[in-house]
Amino acid sequence: MKNGNDERSSIDVIKDADGNKIVMINDIRFKGKRRVDWDDVKEYLKQFVGEVYEIAETEDLIYIGGDLPDEYTGSEYTYNLKGTLAKAKANASQGIPEMIEIADKRSFTHNRKTKHKIKAAKGWYRYDTRFGLPVYGQDGEVERYNIFHAYLIVRYDNNGKKYLYDIINIKKEASNPLCHQET
Repeated sequence: MKNGNDERSSIDVIKDADGNKIVMINDIRFKGKRRVDWDDVKEYLKQFVGEVYEIAETEDLIYIGGDLPDEYTGSEYTYNLKGTLAKAKANASQGIPEMIEIADKRSFTHNRKTKHKIKAAKGWYRYDTRFGLPVYGQDGEVERYNIFHAYLIVRYDNNGKKYLYDIINIKKEASNPLCHQET
C-alpha cells in the first residue's frame, strides 16, 4: 500500500478536542477566485489509480479504480457544487489516502440502479471522514483551518473488492475552526 507521492502536499492527521481524527491538508493546490478547473483535479487524481489503502477502524481495503477521476470530477453532485464547497472538494483530493485511513461509521446499502449493476453488484458502503483546509489572511499567512465532514462512497464490486467511487455531502462544520498555531 503506497502512501505518498512527490506531487502531494503536506498532509497531517490530527485529533480534535473530542479525539476525532481530521486530515489536515496544509496547502491549497486548486486555487481560483471564480471556478474550479475540474480537468486539473481529474489529472491529479490519476496518480492514485491502482493504489490500495486500508481503513484503520475496519481494516477494509479500499482500491482506487480508473473510474474515480471521472466520477469525482464529473458527478452530478460535483456539478452542483459552488464556491467554498467546490474548492473544498477539489482540494480534498490531496488527502484521499489519509481520508480513507481515518474513515469510520461504515454503513451499507444494496445497489438500486441498473447502471451500477456490474460495478456495484454487491452494493455500496458509506464511511464518514473529516478534513481541514487552511484559510489565508491578506498577508498570505494561515489564519485558521476550516473543518469539513464528508462521506466516502465506496462501490462493492462483484470481484469482492471495494473501490472508492466519490466523496459527497461535504459540509463545513459549524464548530469553531481550528486556529493556526506556531510550533
